[in-house]
Amino acid sequence: MDISRVITSDLYLEDILKLIVMVTAKVTGVEICSLWLIDESVSPHKIRLKATQALDPDYVKDRSLDMNEGVVGFVATHKEPLIIEDVLKEARFKEKEMAKKLGLVSMVGVPLEVKDEKVIGVINCFTSTPRFFSETDVNLIRTVANQAAAAIMNTELMVKTKIIQEELETRKLVERAKEILMLRRKMNGEEAYRWIQKRSMDKRKSLRNVAEAILLSEEISEDLE
Repeated sequence: MDISRVITSDLYLEDILKLIVMVTAKVTGVEICSLWLIDESVSPHKIRLKATQALDPDYVKDRSLDMNEGVVGFVATHKEPLIIEDVLKEARFKEKEMAKKLGLVSMVGVPLEVKDEKVIGVINCFTSTPRFFSETDVNLIRTVANQAAAAIMNTELMVKTKIIQEELETRKLVERAKEILMLRRKMNGEEAYRWIQKRSMDKRKSLRNVAEAILLSEEISEDLE
């Protein structure tokens, strides 16, 4: 219910990821939950640690694996859960020093899936005592994981939509400002844009701020006339 609620919220992605690992740990009774997301902005793709509810925040920074590396890489590429009874005996598990330090024993990794069976990341759940994760356990985590994936995708879509809207609005304002400069200063389109661009750099203001200033100045001039 908590995760379903954030699907339509305007929380930032970082807050949603923190909520997801806390909820997952709570409903499954595990000691540590970590969430990894696939980074498609690089080639080849990487899978990066994004949130955990019980580790040092510094541990999360810049932690990444190749898509064919580690337990998370296996779960992400094979699109299926992986249960490990003892992480210290599992060759694919790359965080053995961390496991020793925190006393972790068993784990299950579950893919974060969205529509069309696309995997966007992995949720790992760890216990400090030996535990065999049953089919019921895995199904519960998968349910949470799929809700989490929907929340993540929805948030990313909202952010992208907002950015696109802002870019379009900025373009419209710049075009109107260019028209004013072309009329008032007898410039062509390219000269007008360069003037706005230079003003932006000189004043350390965004193109939008400069364009809005030009439009405001034009309004004031028209009122005075």
